[in-house]
Amino acid sequence: MAAAASASPDSEEAGMEAEAQNPPVGAQEDGEQEPLSTNNPPETDAPEEDPPDPSQASVSNGGDSELEKELVELKIIWNKNKYDVKFPLDSTGADLKQKIHSLTGLPPTMQKVMFKGLLPEEKTLREIKVINGAKIMVVGSTINDVLAVSIPKDAAQQEVKSEETKKEPLCRQKQHRKVLDKGKPDDVMPSVKGVQERLPTVPLSGMYNKSGGKVRLTFKLEQDQLWIGTKERTEKLPMGSIKNVVSEPIEGHEDYHMMAFQLGPTEASYYWVYWVPTQYVDAIKDTVLGKWQYF
Repeated sequence: MAAAASASPDSEEAGMEAEAQNPPVGAQEDGEQEPLSTNNPPETDAPEEDPPDPSQASVSNGGDSELEKELVELKIIWNKNKYDVKFPLDSTGADLKQKIHSLTGLPPTMQKVMFKGLLPEEKTLREIKVINGAKIMVVGSTINDVLAVSIPKDAAQQEVKSEETKKEPLCRQKQHRKVLDKGKPDDVMPSVKGVQERLPTVPLSGMYNKSGGKVRLTFKLEQDQLWIGTKERTEKLPMGSIKNVVSEPIEGHEDYHMMAFQLGPTEASYYWVYWVPTQYVDAIKDTVLGKWQYF
């Protein structure tokens, strides 16, 4: 109080003027404190931090777990292409297939993934003991590759057929020449070139089989059988058991054919007959394969 009394009147007046020009924040004219505004909270030297956002915390934790995953270095080899990949060791074979799909475009269903045998989809890489630098072999074709191969397939088949047509005639092949070089059998039946006739009522005779022995053909229509007779025996074959009948004119003797009856699933089952008169060829085929000739 003594210090206040000792202050000069001039300094008191200067202080009052300065206070009037710069009134304290929140002070009223009568010297009472004005209540704080709820919209503008007062600033403090150390503002309180907002509470952490739970969503931000979960994102951060997820990133940390990704970093903690143990990775293994793989060399994925597919279609002469190599891919160096780092992949989680605790991922499954199915997960790895998805990764291969993203690298190659090869759908998982069309992948054959090999590591010490076929890679199991349900097991992890750790369980099957995949180590750093392991080679993963992938076999399979993309859908585009499959389509690219299948498109020219028809053209390739046509080329094969054209090549077959260019083959030398059957009568020039060694297995047939050894029979044909014997010439016509002495009792060969007469031929009529350019004419088609029904089967005769008697057996077709005067022909050779592939062994060079004499053979005759008897068509038992009432029994639906073809009898192939030789000197040693007669084979009675149901017509339905004969898969196909093929024939070809004998070069230089086009009025006679060589003919084969397919008795099994392959060409090895062909029973060959030589010097068949040309006028009966179509009738034999029709009779054996189901187009009956009525007499």
